[in-house]
Amino acid sequence: MSMERRLPAVLVLLGVAGACWAVTVERMYGMDMGPGTALGGLGWFAVVWVTMMAAMMLPSLSPMAVASTRSTGRVVVFSAGYLLSWLAFGIVAYAIVDGVRGLGLGFLAWSRAGRYIAGAVLLGAALYELTAVKRNALQHCRDARLLRSRGGALMMGVEQGGYCVGCSGALMAALFALGVMSIAWMLVIASLVAIEKLLPWAVIAVGTTTLALGLLGTAVMVAPHHVPWLTIPMSM
Repeated sequence: MSMERRLPAVLVLLGVAGACWAVTVERMYGMDMGPGTALGGLGWFAVVWVTMMAAMMLPSLSPMAVASTRSTGRVVVFSAGYLLSWLAFGIVAYAIVDGVRGLGLGFLAWSRAGRYIAGAVLLGAALYELTAVKRNALQHCRDARLLRSRGGALMMGVEQGGYCVGCSGALMAALFALGVMSIAWMLVIASLVAIEKLLPWAVIAVGTTTLALGLLGTAVMVAPHHVPWLTIPMSM
């Protein structure tokens, strides 16, 4: 796609992302209950989740999207397929989180093992950053030449979304551990995603994310009250 055609497509994606940020802030204001936040009904969560993913992920997807297709319309279709992959991730995450909550396990309370579990999820996300699976997925998220052209714009978007889930899924698990309804932590995670995908030096970007997640995981376990923007469950 020529530069003249790329600009409108990028502006469309950035405009959608901005609108989704506005909707997310308006709808989720005051809903952050910290780690273990109740997710509501599946239908409601699915809509909120897709809106969140559009807000957080479309800005960093823009270079890949415009490099993969030849028209603004196809960029939109590509992005829709991409969000379908993230919707699938969200439904799986919902099933896990809601299923565990439904068990009513007392030791999961924040005052008992809760903060250690949240910290362990963050440390696990940090370790995932160093795996070969992460490196391969990140490479596909940074290099448009690796994107397959068969199957149409929608399927290309689904495939790219799958690689992005492999690249950033652990970061979204970290968001659940910090408070999935937290606007502040959404901004932090979205920034880390963008740094990894767009910063020219991938090693530095991944190292920054790994260090940030490691420090956060340790802090949540040891001194959660000193972690900025972290809502301690039941403290409200």
